[in-house]
Amino acid sequence: MAEVSWPVEQLVVAARDGDVESIAALVSGAHPHVRRFAHSLCVSPEDAEDAAQEALIILYRKIGTLRASGALASWMFRIVRNECLRRSRRLVQRYEPVVDATVWSAEEEVLQRLEADRVAAAIASLPADQRRVLIMRDVLGYRGRAVAHALGLSTAAMKSRLHRARATVHHTLQGTPGTAMGDNDD
Repeated sequence: MAEVSWPVEQLVVAARDGDVESIAALVSGAHPHVRRFAHSLCVSPEDAEDAAQEALIILYRKIGTLRASGALASWMFRIVRNECLRRSRRLVQRYEPVVDATVWSAEEEVLQRLEADRVAAAIASLPADQRRVLIMRDVLGYRGRAVAHALGLSTAAMKSRLHRARATVHHTLQGTPGTAMGDNDD
């Protein structure tokens, strides 16, 4: 089934001009797109739902400020992306360990930042399903069963994705190509 082009420009123009029915139709039509995008970006399904709702609220409140009707989709997706990032930062801040009081030299700080950037880039390059599992399990420290449940996976599938993610990050950091492991063994 071919997907209908979203959003319809006349609807956006009418909504931007304050037509209540057009605004309601636009929010309703945006919901599945925004929700799907949020689920691909956010760490947990709960955060994805919250980010999607926040984006739809902003759409409802600020549609009149949108200058170009053709920019609605990118505007919405940018809102979702920013909301997912904000939520993940908040979670990470909650679980940050106590910082060691050791004084680092400027050279050591630069080297640590470079290494942190390498690790972040390696994690960011993972496929979304592996990245979510790795972040929830190894970065945020959730238990395996909680991660599996939150992502709708069996424990075995969660462990498999986590293993592939860790192996890929390890290979990336070692400078060797990752092994060609399949992604569909759940």
